Amino acid sequence: MTQNTNNTETLQTRSSAELLGETEMALLVEHLKYLKLPGLVENYEVAALKANKESWPYVKYLAQLIELESNLRQTRAIERKVKSARFPVLKTLQQFRWNWPKNINQLQVKDLFRLQFMKDHTNVILLGGVGLGKTHLATALGHHACLKGKQVLFTNTVDAINSLIVAQKSGRLKLELRKYLKPELLILDELGYLPIDKTGADLLFQIISGRYETGSTVITTNRAFKDWPEIFNNDSTLTSALLDRLLHHAQTVVIEGKSYRMKDQVKS
Repeated sequence: MTQNTNNTETLQTRSSAELLGETEMALLVEHLKYLKLPGLVENYEVAALKANKESWPYVKYLAQLIELESNLRQTRAIERKVKSARFPVLKTLQQFRWNWPKNINQLQVKDLFRLQFMKDHTNVILLGGVGLGKTHLATALGHHACLKGKQVLFTNTVDAINSLIVAQKSGRLKLELRKYLKPELLILDELGYLPIDKTGADLLFQIISGRYETGSTVITTNRAFKDWPEIFNNDSTLTSALLDRLLHHAQTVVIEGKSYRMKDQVKS
């Protein structure tokens, strides 16, 4: 009985090379790489040893390998989405300091992370003074959307306008504009911190109108809506048209308080 047990243990601890053969194993790896199955290349040997040790049926072993490959592909897809979103820095909702703003609707903010607003193609405006976490929340929301497999793009509003101006001058406006219309979620950060001339306002209008009822846009701003004409060179007609499309399907999150970045000066 002892001899049989030892033989079984020896069989169960053999390497995959011994179980399959050196030549066959090398050929297997070559085929897996050709088929672009990196998850199987990384995991088939460990899974094979476990399957042999636990006497898995063939179907269970195959299912385990397919699951590992699927998980790896999903992870890499998310990594690509996060990278292409171009976040300046990654933030999460868990990192947000709820005790700093004087006034913020936590339930409203947390509800946004269900991403129902994206399914409805509605917009979100994060409105408040500087240093209250608007960009943090916008970034965290975008990152969460990436984790759910959504295509996201984060950009400073003025940077987006400047890129369109350059593209317009070189005859590439349509192509460049597509970059801002295609994502399922577009985050336009810091609208209102710098004035925007008529050309810039017209280009921003093209982004907003092009995404109207087809994609969701998150905007962070420090200016109340009544003051938006001042942002766009006092062009009330264009401002009204832009607000009409932006706010038709939108939620506004108002954040009040003093700048967190200035907390030390405020205390002193």
